[in-house]
Amino acid sequence: MYAKSVPSAEFAQRRQRLMETMGQGAIALIPAAPERTRNRDTHYPYRQDSDFYYLSGFPEPEALMVLMPGSESPYTLFCRERDPLMETWNGRRAGVEGAVERFGADAAFPIKELEEKLPELLADRERVYYAMGYQPDFDVRVMEWLNKVRGKVRAGVRAPREFVSVDELIHEMRLRKSDAEIQVMSEAARISAEAHRRAMEVCRPGLTEYEIEAELLHTFRRHKAVPSYPAIVGGGANGCILHYVENASLLNDGDLLLIDAGAEVDLYAADITRTFPVNGRFSSEQRAVYELVLAAQQAAIDQVRPGRHWNDPHEAALRVLTEGMVELGLLRGEPAELMEKEEYKRFFMHRTGHWLGMDVHDVGNYKDGEQWRTLEPGMVMTVEPGLYIAAGAEGVDERWWNIGIRIEDDVLVTQQGHRVLTDAVPKAAAEVEALMGR
Repeated sequence: MYAKSVPSAEFAQRRQRLMETMGQGAIALIPAAPERTRNRDTHYPYRQDSDFYYLSGFPEPEALMVLMPGSESPYTLFCRERDPLMETWNGRRAGVEGAVERFGADAAFPIKELEEKLPELLADRERVYYAMGYQPDFDVRVMEWLNKVRGKVRAGVRAPREFVSVDELIHEMRLRKSDAEIQVMSEAARISAEAHRRAMEVCRPGLTEYEIEAELLHTFRRHKAVPSYPAIVGGGANGCILHYVENASLLNDGDLLLIDAGAEVDLYAADITRTFPVNGRFSSEQRAVYELVLAAQQAAIDQVRPGRHWNDPHEAALRVLTEGMVELGLLRGEPAELMEKEEYKRFFMHRTGHWLGMDVHDVGNYKDGEQWRTLEPGMVMTVEPGLYIAAGAEGVDERWWNIGIRIEDDVLVTQQGHRVLTDAVPKAAAEVEALMGR
């Protein structure tokens, strides 16, 4: 069971907001995440669907939320029954009683009754709100239930005539975090920061990437958190691979180590990247590139405030990076022209950030129509510029090869400007070297 850091009343408010948007005559079907087989008869650790959990706080598989504005039971939950034998093998269940008493359902039924009751609930509803395509097997069941209702038209039963994508509505709600959500995300950030500091403290030449990863995981689990995504622990040339996850190489004296890792607390994610020297001291070339990336990140963070657009931090980082690469001799030409031709993509090929929340690459549109979205209080985003100079880069002196640097923080948009949730991890070069103590 997840510990619910968000109060029950907030889940109820979310459901009410969604149903007000749906309007009378609508029905929403929101299934729980299915269990996934890892191999043979072993499952991956279960993680609830973010949209389902956002509205219910219910942590179990084999469940379906049904929302029906204006009905006697606006929130109906289908779930597993209590079963002493299965609970002995696999853990406790809330059961239909717990669905009502602990999770706020107006009505609850055993999941085995879904085939019988769902067509009844669909009958005479005008619109179905459902996220088609995410669970293909469940899509088929929804169509079967709908056809059962259509088959009763001669008995005077009306079938829904319209399908609406419910995920767009939920994702718009999820984009702006409440005070309770910000508190949980701050805790995930605190734990993640502790893990990154620990990695810096223990790192030394001769260790392996997976030993550093073990320190991260140890810190997460000490605080009852789990990874919000597979950790990237890339030393030397591996730091130039954006999504490197093998984490199996030896850490060599003179190399950099790039760590991209975050903790998840009660389904809310943190996402931090730091890059530091394996031996505790930056070389002159490493420091030059590092301080350029850090300057680009600060320029981007300065743009995070209400009224700015989503793309403003990215453009700020690009200007600093491009001008800096010209000064270092990595690019040649006028910065404005190089930006227009996107020459910077040789060494910086990703965006400067993404939304952050229940998913590490969280939901929410980045544009309103053709315009970049305006930043508002409660939005949380990452700011993560980088430079990746792989060995053999054309026209680049060997002294720059295998320098891969990314610096990433989680930034909350506030009424006055912004707050960096992950600022407990040092990132000034001198502070990093002081923490590493060598």
